[in-house]
Amino acid sequence: MNLRKVSAASAAVLALALTATACGSGESEDSGKNDGKTIKVGIKFDQPGIGQKTPQGTFTGFDVDVATYVAKELGYTEKQIEFKETPSADRENALSRGDVEFIAASYSINDEREAKVDFAGPYLLAHQDLLIRADDKISKAEELDGKTLCSVAGSTSAQNVKEKFAKGAQLKEYGTYSECLEGLQTGAVDALTTDDSILAGYASQEQYKGKFKLSGLSLSNENYGIGVKEGSALKDKINKALEKMVEDGSWDKAVEANFGPANYKNEPAPKIGDIVK
Repeated sequence: MNLRKVSAASAAVLALALTATACGSGESEDSGKNDGKTIKVGIKFDQPGIGQKTPQGTFTGFDVDVATYVAKELGYTEKQIEFKETPSADRENALSRGDVEFIAASYSINDEREAKVDFAGPYLLAHQDLLIRADDKISKAEELDGKTLCSVAGSTSAQNVKEKFAKGAQLKEYGTYSECLEGLQTGAVDALTTDDSILAGYASQEQYKGKFKLSGLSLSNENYGIGVKEGSALKDKINKALEKMVEDGSWDKAVEANFGPANYKNEPAPKIGDIVK
């Protein structure tokens, strides 16, 4: 009799434990599919409006908003996202080494990069432009002949200008766009070239207002994609997340929040897989 009573009591405790576990599992699924885990995401730390780390240690920018939305769709909460700085020259290596799961860092899709990594997207169509000092007059890329153009390691923008428009331009390489901006301010370089979305972010910063301006050129089409390791199953999942972001209006809100103050004229959200050459 005593044995039966103990067994019955044990069974009751076990049933309660299973019920509690089941309830706990349901809560985990609601709050995120990856309890206790983090996801490492590559972004830029020095691109206002795109990806920037603030002095307070928070992160802002369009790519940050896109990456956060995608990570949440993958089952992670905001607290589980670990942002890692990925300079242009190290993006492919960061993916191949496994330093990050995916990269949203003004990462233009091109044939050379697609040979090394896979891309989800695109999620933004930008255009290459020039940022110059406010008192300069450069209305076309050909006028850069004999001038110094800032080049960022790992970026193709400056080389594109030199090869296609101004073979006489001198390239001066820096590690980051922030260093290029300092060079432009001091006169070490005559122009900074990259995507108009990035340049607009710099030009709109409080400390630089009135000092720089965009030339208003469209020198190339830059299709921003989210980079993942070659063969990664994340590609399809991220594409679905990006489609949902456009459909529910979150993409438009992110554009307005990050580019609106700079009066940036953005292109409509591109369709997944639609690469504009």
